Amino acid sequence: MIVVSNSSPLITLARIGHLNLLKQLFGRIHIAEEVRQEVVVRGTGRPAADAVQEADWIEIHAAADTAGLAALRARHALGAGELATILLALALQVDLVIMDERGARRLCQAQGVAVMGCVGILERGYRRGLVPDLRETYESLLTHGIRIDRQILDMSLASLGFQPL
Repeated sequence: MIVVSNSSPLITLARIGHLNLLKQLFGRIHIAEEVRQEVVVRGTGRPAADAVQEADWIEIHAAADTAGLAALRARHALGAGELATILLALALQVDLVIMDERGARRLCQAQGVAVMGCVGILERGYRRGLVPDLRETYESLLTHGIRIDRQILDMSLASLGFQPL
């Protein structure tokens, strides 16, 4: 399975101590150089920077074609990381893109690319016994100041038979 990730899921999962969940679920994750810049270079000193830098199972790909990036940026109000992730996903003909930003997710889906966000990753990890307490993990998201709609977390919990937060 070929999987590409944007920066926000890497940062989110690292902040709550679950970055390695991506390796456990997918083996290898591909990221664009623009994503590495966002997480590792501009994020120096933050939890995800070191974790991503040290993860030998994250494969970094060269920066996106400038013309292709500019063309997408002219049509879509998204950041360089999101756009480079989408371009990489199309180039690699991926099975899955891990992305949380709503507009970028819609663009992926419009291109026929399957998308999953952090909540989906954590749910999958829970179902496979890799996340022992999903409710506690969701509470950790909120405690760490991760911007996520509480309703999404509550719907996820309800779908698995748990009480809302």
